[in-house]
Amino acid sequence: MSHRPSRTPEHRLSAAKRELGLPVIVALCGSTRFMTQMNEAELRETFAGRIVVKPACDLKTPHPLWADPARAERLKADLGELHRAKIRLADEVLVVNVRLSSPSPRFPRAVPPVLRSASMALCHPQG
Repeated sequence: MSHRPSRTPEHRLSAAKRELGLPVIVALCGSTRFMTQMNEAELRETFAGRIVVKPACDLKTPHPLWADPARAERLKADLGELHRAKIRLADEVLVVNVRLSSPSPRFPRAVPPVLRSASMALCHPQG
């Protein structure tokens, strides 16, 4: 009797997305200092037919939801966990305005197999 190794949750999720016929899911990563570039990358990726997930809150920009410093610290931790979940959901990671020389230690262990980088020049082509 042969024993098949059980498939990981990541493998089951990937198979389910293929079975559902979902487009490629891209997680945008990078500093929220570059939200303008992330928004441009989101537009370009969506135009290319991909589903895009990215940070939605720029805690560096004042907002009533994170005006209280204690609440902002808790929110920062919660948003970090949420972003790591978005990365696990994604088929690809697009790092905005950062050069890739080696994977970031902040990425979860289950980084999608495709890791790309978009420089500011890519997000804002001349002409």
